[in-house]
Amino acid sequence: MSKSKRRLGEILYKKGYVGKEKLIAAIKKGKKTKKRLGEVLVADGLATEDQVFKALAKQFGFEFVDLDKVDIPSDVAKLVPEDITKKHGIIPLSQDNGELRVIIKDPMDLDTMDLLRFRLNMEMRCCLASPTKIDNYIQGASAAQESTDEYRRSIDQTAEELRAMGHAIEAEVRKAQATGDETDDGPIVRLANLVIDEAVRMGASDIHIEPMADRVRIRYRVDGVCVERDNIPKNMQAPLLARFKILSGMDIGERRLPQDGRIKRQIDDQDIDFRASCLPGYHGESTVLRILRPESVNIGIQAIGFDAEDYERFTKIIKRPNGIFLVTGPTGSGKTTTLYSALQELNRPDKKIITAEDPVEYNIAGINQCQVRSDIGLTFPTILRSMLRQAPNIILIGEIRDGEVADIAIQAALTGHLVFSTLHTNDAPSAVTRLIDMGVKPFLVASSIQAIMAQRLVRTICTECKVVDESPDPHFLRLLSIKPDDMRKHPIYKGAGCNRCEGTGFKGRIAIFEMLEMNNQLRELALSRAPASELRKIALATGMNSLLADGKKKVFSGITTPAEVSRVAQVEGLVMDA
Repeated sequence: MSKSKRRLGEILYKKGYVGKEKLIAAIKKGKKTKKRLGEVLVADGLATEDQVFKALAKQFGFEFVDLDKVDIPSDVAKLVPEDITKKHGIIPLSQDNGELRVIIKDPMDLDTMDLLRFRLNMEMRCCLASPTKIDNYIQGASAAQESTDEYRRSIDQTAEELRAMGHAIEAEVRKAQATGDETDDGPIVRLANLVIDEAVRMGASDIHIEPMADRVRIRYRVDGVCVERDNIPKNMQAPLLARFKILSGMDIGERRLPQDGRIKRQIDDQDIDFRASCLPGYHGESTVLRILRPESVNIGIQAIGFDAEDYERFTKIIKRPNGIFLVTGPTGSGKTTTLYSALQELNRPDKKIITAEDPVEYNIAGINQCQVRSDIGLTFPTILRSMLRQAPNIILIGEIRDGEVADIAIQAALTGHLVFSTLHTNDAPSAVTRLIDMGVKPFLVASSIQAIMAQRLVRTICTECKVVDESPDPHFLRLLSIKPDDMRKHPIYKGAGCNRCEGTGFKGRIAIFEMLEMNNQLRELALSRAPASELRKIALATGMNSLLADGKKKVFSGITTPAEVSRVAQVEGLVMDA
């Protein structure tokens, strides 16, 4: 620390955080009200807490820490007693060579530092952070710990019962399957119910039960990101997996081959479907339950993420009498939801709609849905050929997987049907070249496709803890071509983290799109087998918005963050991870 310590006001002024006249007025007000300069500046909105505490850190020679950008390990968080953390607002940050880095609110609070040194018997290195963020972090950590403790107590209680019962559990499960006599108060039943109910209430899309060498890991996929929820003792593996097999109608005696099934369950007065998949692995069968919520396909097209202009274009395209409309993107990008929402828009008494799906995920009234069953020869081509004899107006094909299905889909489009389907490609122009690579003749591709839409799902900022991001990561700003002038017109937002969003800062997801509408130039390029890069160049020149451009719009609207858009969208052919 320097001998001649600079004044706080001087540092704030030199950094450009506050103007000279406003600073003088704040100093006078502070003397009159007997408040610190920083308190006055924050209360009057002349500077942010982060700016004041960055200046304080410089004044006292401390490191400034942005709590939104650090991840504190659980073992370090336990180094400071909970009573001191809550009473004095002190958060342990890291430990190295017997020295503990801690985050504090007040650089003048020397008594508390001495108390902490005495109780922990180690040296301290102090860092400063915004008091509001410190309070939010402590409250969030406390609430999360209470939730985890309650969940752990339920798991531990069940585990204790299971350990006491030993191997008799699996025999009981087999007996229950054979007799059809299952009770709702058995420990393994309660554990399975607990896992399912917890995942649904957290808003998860998938439940992953994954056997490991010494434990069974349970993870939930929430807003597209896997969250590890618990680890269950290894001796619970066989009865737990057997329980899920019984619920989904699988054969619990078959452990060598993959199996699929479905579960129907009422949770909080809502009927929820689960699509179950069981895959043999080295340490046991990995089981995944996909949670299918009926309301996800009834939210309406505009709520998926279209702005007014894109919504108008989309509805015009899907209301054409014939042609193919393709939705592309990786698994879990919301393609099925988009197509079902389009069908809901078109589902009228004067239209006959037939679908061929593998599997049928959602049941929609008024639509004829056909499930692929390859084991009995009911394949996509078989269904499609029969489907055309049913005189439909609109056809949905779950996925175009090979040239045979693509040929039938194109023939259907050329004979007066409107065909919806999906493809797994990274962007919209690549779908044209993918179909040609499958063996479809270029002139058929050029004449049948009306439009191709690529999409991704980005997490949306939690509305409960949404705040302006004073220092967004410049790396992600560069990826989205966001300039300082743009940020002055459109502030960048982020989620600070709260109980509602489990401290992540995100709650829910929305889609970003790029829509390629075929025109004469693009049809000519398709006929000449032009590469996807050339198709993309012309598509962008003739009005297509890229995924990044649509994501940028949603960043400026305060819906999501630059890091989140960069995480899912492609930048110059590379997927950038946040």
